[in-house]
Amino acid sequence: MKTVFMINGFLESGKSEFIRYTLEQPYFQIRGKTLLILCEEGEVEFEEALLRSSRTVLELIEEEEDFTPERLSALEKKYRPERIVIEYNGMWNFKEMKLPRNWRIEQQITTIDASTFPVYYTNMRSLLAEMLRGSDMIIFNRCDGIQDLSNYKRNVKAINQKAEIIFEDADGEVNAIMEDELPYDLQQDTLVLDERGYGIFYLDALDHAKRYLGKKMIFTAMVLKPRGFPADYFVPGRMAMTCCADDMAFLGFACEYEGADRLHERDWVLVEATMTFEYWADYEGEGPVLHAVSVKPCKKPEKEIIDFS
Repeated sequence: MKTVFMINGFLESGKSEFIRYTLEQPYFQIRGKTLLILCEEGEVEFEEALLRSSRTVLELIEEEEDFTPERLSALEKKYRPERIVIEYNGMWNFKEMKLPRNWRIEQQITTIDASTFPVYYTNMRSLLAEMLRGSDMIIFNRCDGIQDLSNYKRNVKAINQKAEIIFEDADGEVNAIMEDELPYDLQQDTLVLDERGYGIFYLDALDHAKRYLGKKMIFTAMVLKPRGFPADYFVPGRMAMTCCADDMAFLGFACEYEGADRLHERDWVLVEATMTFEYWADYEGEGPVLHAVSVKPCKKPEKEIIDFS
């Protein structure tokens, strides 16, 4: 298997800067040759000296119809690289991309220019969502002077809940986001969550579960009963629109409740629960787990779907 590192994003989003920085690092000066495939030419160039020192060969594929498994396999045969880095064109349909069978994406990273993110999110959301969905890391750069980073994080977290999201400005990484912009008061022992509040709670708890330990959450939820779940567990949650009407996700944590076996799929319930942070197999490690104090039948809400758009 050939190891592939996929770097994607729209033009001038910082892809080339990221790749160049990586090639310059001592940890990347590893054995064997690197094949760097560029699918568009940006402002940042890769000097011959850098390519030589990092044992990197560069190939340019400018047309989407030329980005085929056959063309890629020919490049592998020509250079016999140990690893492959692809700077993918953000205007190409990532969903339709095909790699040779023996190529495996080890890591996918999406770079985003924070100053232009609202434009792309509004006008090219489907293309953006395809890039984000499989990314292991999402890097927002050029964040200087932007006050709405917490909303940016919620937008992409709704599409990809597992990715590491990094914000950077001229001084380095930005960490202080979302702490002061929650629609509920974390100083309270009980949090009553409307649909927007529940969505934000869910996304925030993925990164900051400790904020909610020992607190009681009250929210309206739909019942989901995944196959294979223990009899005394279910998943209360809400459907969320992450990209468009055809792109939905169910946001919910596993919940222990002694009456779970009496609940039915797609029932609407009012849940009062506390949260712990513990091992759960579906998380492949530790994560938020709810423990219901009460679960009562309720009416379906007027707004069934959380819209992050």
